[in-house]
This record gives sequence, C-alpha cells and structure tokens, in this order.
Amino acid sequence: MIITQTPLRVSLLGGGTDFPSFIREEGGGNVLSTAIDKYIFVTIRKRFDDNIRLGYTRTEIVENIDELQHDLIREAFRMTGLHTGIELTTIGDLPAGAGLGSSSAVTVGSLYAMYTYLGKIVPAELLAKEACAIEIDVLNKPIGIQDQYICALGGLRFIEFHPDGKVLHERINLEPRLQQRLNESLLLFYTGVTRQAETILGEQKDHIRQSRLLLNEIKHMACAAKEELLAGNLDVIGQLLHESWKLKKQLASRISNPTIDAIYETALKAGALGGKISGAGGGGFLLIYCPFEKREQVRDALLPLKEVHFNLENDGSKVIFNIRR
Repeated sequence: MIITQTPLRVSLLGGGTDFPSFIREEGGGNVLSTAIDKYIFVTIRKRFDDNIRLGYTRTEIVENIDELQHDLIREAFRMTGLHTGIELTTIGDLPAGAGLGSSSAVTVGSLYAMYTYLGKIVPAELLAKEACAIEIDVLNKPIGIQDQYICALGGLRFIEFHPDGKVLHERINLEPRLQQRLNESLLLFYTGVTRQAETILGEQKDHIRQSRLLLNEIKHMACAAKEELLAGNLDVIGQLLHESWKLKKQLASRISNPTIDAIYETALKAGALGGKISGAGGGGFLLIYCPFEKREQVRDALLPLKEVHFNLENDGSKVIFNIRR
C-alpha cells in the first residue's frame, strides 16, 4: 500500500491572474499563496482481481477506467497508464469544494500515488504540470494554475506564470518568529455558505478581457505583498488583502453576497485589517488577517462560525507510507 499526503492551500493575493487567458493576453500573472497543514490523503494498492475500485464520497467498482465517474482520477489513470487491478481511495481533512484547492490536491496526490505505485520518481513540478493538463486542457475546467503548483511544492511561495508556459516559484523564507506572527494573524472560518465554484469561475473566465485593468491591479498587489513580507511589514498584508478583496468582488457577480459581506464587515469592526473568501468566492472559507492583539475580539465577533486552526506547511505532496508485498 502507498499513501500520499498533499496539502491544501490558502491563496493570499493575485488570484485570477493565473488564468491561462490572462497570462497569454497580459504577458504573465503572479500569486502569493501558501500550503497549510490540512491535507488530502490518497491510498493506492493492488486488488485481487482486475477491477478498479475507487472510494471517495462515493464508491465505484468498474472494469474499465472509461467507466469511472470521478473525472480527475479517471484522467490521472490515463495520464499514468494504470488501467486495471487497482484500489484507490481519497480522504480529506476539510470539506471539498470550499475554496482551499482540494480538487488540485486530489489530482496531484493521485498522480503521485500512481507514479509511486509504478516505481517512478516524478519531480513536483511535473506533478503540477500534469495536474494542470488534466484539469484545464483535458477537462476544460475554468480554473487557474496556482493550486496545482502550491499543492505539489508546498511552502509560502510567490509564483510567476509566463505566456510561454514557464512557471517560476520563489519560496518566501521568513525568519521563524516572523512566520509565527504571520501564522497567528491569519484566521480561517467556515462560512457555512455553499456555492458552485465552476459557475463563478466560468463567469470570471468569460470576463477576463473586460476585467484586465482590475486583474493587473490585483497582480501588482501580489508583488507588493511579497516585498512587504520580506521587509517584515506583516500588517500591510492585511491592508492589501482588504484592497484586493474589494477588487475581486467586481470580477464576477456571485463572488460575494449579503451574508458574506455582513460576516466580513463584522470582522473588520472587531479589529481585522482585511481578508477574502478563499478560492472562487461565493462561500466556503473566509480568511481573515488581524493583528495578534485583536484575534480574540475577532473570534468572539464571528461566533458561531466554525474556525479551522491551521499552520503554514513547508512540505508539498509527499509519500508518507510505502509498503510493497
């Protein structure tokens, strides 16, 4: 049996500039994003027969990979060349589809598990590239290309996307005390609001050309945030999050709604400096930045929302168990 552990992520700034169409038309995009210590686990092992058994929120047992309903894992089977006698399961620490990159984590983790099962050593960059190919090129999902890289690579990173397909990634190595302060200033709350991410992202993708000025401003904010982090000016990150969120809400009609706006305003009144809905928007998890001394006030103000305590994760996707019989 082989088990892979792939981190979920919190995207801080630059989201939307990682859409392939924006990258092509505007000469590139960039994001500031971090892996967190919440994971997707993928297990893979050989079956006693030639069927494929897939376990997630559903159970599928099929004779041929073409019959699989889970499109991401079906295409990962095709990508790696596995096609028979396999049992694969996925387990997540947090709800899927809540804006923390779970789909990309499943794709990256499944590819890694399958390649390891085949005895192949594959670098993180290739896992990310192949996950992008599955999600964007094969399945035509209206998403960007940051999640696959941060889930595969891990760490707090500034990632640049170039029109020629090149992806450059820089790990932001903060002094331990500063990283701890950043971690303590980022709070994550589950809004309880559900949404169809692909609907929101599809509208955002369709409006890339009309939104180019907004997206370029968001792109520059991600660059500024990297420099402020390196200079140790953590509270500026909260302010940039706030300004970026105001812009992001203009990219598609359902990125926010009155419920989310009310929650966000409550956090600001309690002392938060900024925040955003993680991922596509419309619901899922709300990321809040607040100075350390304001944390308890913000937590009290946002009751009874469920808070998810997390730490920044240095590692990307990795094999945590590998026993062959």
